[in-house]
Amino acid sequence: QVQLVESGGGLVQAGASLRLSCDASGATFTNYRMGWFRQAPGKEREFVATIRVSTGSTGYADSVKGRFTISTNNAKSTVYLQMNSLRPEDTAVYYCAAQTRFTTWASTSRTAYDLWGQGTQVTVSS
Repeated sequence: QVQLVESGGGLVQAGASLRLSCDASGATFTNYRMGWFRQAPGKEREFVATIRVSTGSTGYADSVKGRFTISTNNAKSTVYLQMNSLRPEDTAVYYCAAQTRFTTWASTSRTAYDLWGQGTQVTVSS
């Protein structure tokens, strides 16, 4: 059973950087699309970034474009989210997700992803 395990969250001040990691060991990683989503208290889980592992093609939410970067280390079956210039509004639980099967759902939709990690808390103080 493939599991996604996130790490790297924490408490930082506004303007700081963090790098989240998601270990997908045991998965046929290069066949997947991987994504990062986040959920703030009282809000819906929202799309942050996605990457097609085989091609490296990426996509971002407008709110993080230019500040966040998604990348992979295929040898380690790991996906990263480098977060720079963090803002208090970035505070949320961040989830790693994998699209392991064909779907017609858009890559920005939660429904497109069938495997999820447990989440890691990111808190940005002002």
